[in-house]
Amino acid sequence: MDFTHFFDLILHVDKYLGEVIQNYGALVYVLIGAIVFCETGFVVLFFFPGDTLLFIGGAFCASGAISVWALMGLLVVAAVSGSTLNYWIGSFIGHKVFTSHYRWLDQDALAKTHAFYEKYGGITMVLSRFIPVVRSFAPFVAGVSEMTFTKFQTFNIGGAVLWVALLVSAGYFFGNIPIFHDHLNTIVLIGVGVAVVPVAAGSLWRFGKKLARR
Repeated sequence: MDFTHFFDLILHVDKYLGEVIQNYGALVYVLIGAIVFCETGFVVLFFFPGDTLLFIGGAFCASGAISVWALMGLLVVAAVSGSTLNYWIGSFIGHKVFTSHYRWLDQDALAKTHAFYEKYGGITMVLSRFIPVVRSFAPFVAGVSEMTFTKFQTFNIGGAVLWVALLVSAGYFFGNIPIFHDHLNTIVLIGVGVAVVPVAAGSLWRFGKKLARR
């Protein structure tokens, strides 16, 4: 498998996962775990197909091609460890930012960001699991904002378990039904909308309250 084929496989995992299982057997677990780890561990790989991969993986579990419990366990470990690495990267950068006192940096704004993550960071971490792109950035920002590691891990693990359980279960029960399988991209977009709309609405509501106070 050359690099071009591998990259295409990652971007179109819903089309190629069956081929990987047939040709490489148990190595599919390594591939799935690596994709989830990279998507949650590095902000530059935000385009990796996390939600789609979990749903399709659940569908293949229902067909007996792979084990649902092994897949869920692997995905939780990959998601938690990936986000932890992302947090550490952000924490390393954030520590320099907090201690260097750069003139171009608003230290007051940074302190407020830190306070926001300490107060609302938990729910932010859980919700971010279900929002592509945000899922890759939230652990990094939590690290930069110096969210305490204990609080981060509590919601990191809880969010990972919830994300994996819901999407793999959805794929297990619905992934092999033609109408769901044939319209997977639409379903994923609807799912993203369901996750994003409440967050956006909450932000607009808070913004409106601030304007009303002026």
